[in-house]
Amino acid sequence: MIGIVLKEGIKVEVSKKMEKWAAQELQYADLGDTRRKKRLISIVENLASQPSTSVPQASGNLAAASATYDFWNSPYFHPSDIIAAQAKSTVERIKEHPIVLAVQDTTSLDFTTQKAKKGMGYLDYKKSFGLKVHTTLGVSPQGIPLGLINQYVWAREEKNLGIAKQRKKRETEEKESQRWLDSLSETQQQIPEDIQVVTIGDCEADIFDLFAQSRSPNSHLLIRGTHNRKVNYLEDKQKSGHPEPKYLHQSIREVKACGSLDVQVKRNPNHEARLAKLTVRFASFEIQVPSHHSKATPRQPVKLQVILAEEENPRPGVNPISWLLLTSLDISSFESAITCVRWYSYRWLIERYHFVLKSGCGLEKLQLETGRRIEMALATYSIVAWRLLWLTYQARLHGEESCESFLEEHEWQSLCATIHKKSPPPEKPPSFREAVR
Repeated sequence: MIGIVLKEGIKVEVSKKMEKWAAQELQYADLGDTRRKKRLISIVENLASQPSTSVPQASGNLAAASATYDFWNSPYFHPSDIIAAQAKSTVERIKEHPIVLAVQDTTSLDFTTQKAKKGMGYLDYKKSFGLKVHTTLGVSPQGIPLGLINQYVWAREEKNLGIAKQRKKRETEEKESQRWLDSLSETQQQIPEDIQVVTIGDCEADIFDLFAQSRSPNSHLLIRGTHNRKVNYLEDKQKSGHPEPKYLHQSIREVKACGSLDVQVKRNPNHEARLAKLTVRFASFEIQVPSHHSKATPRQPVKLQVILAEEENPRPGVNPISWLLLTSLDISSFESAITCVRWYSYRWLIERYHFVLKSGCGLEKLQLETGRRIEMALATYSIVAWRLLWLTYQARLHGEESCESFLEEHEWQSLCATIHKKSPPPEKPPSFREAVR
């Protein structure tokens, strides 16, 4: 058995039998030489066996560890070739679903303590160094992670540090927020046209140019809003023709509630678990072009559906839940609004994915000399991190099924003997949930 610590006190264990997925996952890898493909599969299998340990420990011996470092130092292929291989496997899984959620998010790899690294950029301030990573994760409508769709990595230049106050004066294509638009475009190219793609993003994706970007007919947006944008309520516009523009936050709260939703809020270090009742409203608005946008590039207002799911009477001392969602999807009923709220709730999967990648796989602890080698390692560990995330959610869905579907008999018997300190082992094998925990 092998394992990874996702957070203190919780361990995910994976069987050697399950590692056979690596060859299938990387079947589309094209690194210019079949030997490199075989090496990549071997590396992924080794890292998946002990993802939270060092590369030498996971490799098993010095020769295998040296081969891993040499692979990451190879000039004959690019990290994007590894990501592209997994993306093709992801698309094959996506084809089994009529709808896919393409969840985007940005994270940072912090290497501030490793001053000698080359190719690093600035993070949030001048004394922090590392790389920025923007990932698109495919998720099923039921909340199962399907794999990476695309990933961008860059080193932030000093000229782009500390210029938040100048942000409104710059075109989107000149800012890091362009990554959201690029990822959307690439996702549309990768996913078959007959599959509905819903791109999901947090408040960082509340970008007018993202809403205004041309999309294929089956491509939609579901974004958490933050800006109090100038809007026209379309019902008012239909009645009077030219109503005075209002502001989004007030306007959506003036809409009559269509129902309520009970949400179980999980416990975290800041609050206890609780049941929250969310009041739901939705309406169609015409989002006005922000005044700071350049007149040199004319833009038109954008019609969007707006959903507000808000906790109106929270307990004293509790921060109320409030989700303001902007979407291009057709929202015509309480049920369709709730579907969007549920889909947006799956956005935390990509945060969990980045957590597994950095904390579970220890990516920020790697002692690699250059940014390019880090990118190579990131592309490799990205496959491992997704698989570990997938296993945990499969365990939630199929937790009561027998573990014999992925564990050999001698493996689960040894596991039981080790954990329960009993011999002989039970006649009945443990469940999936008991084995993956």
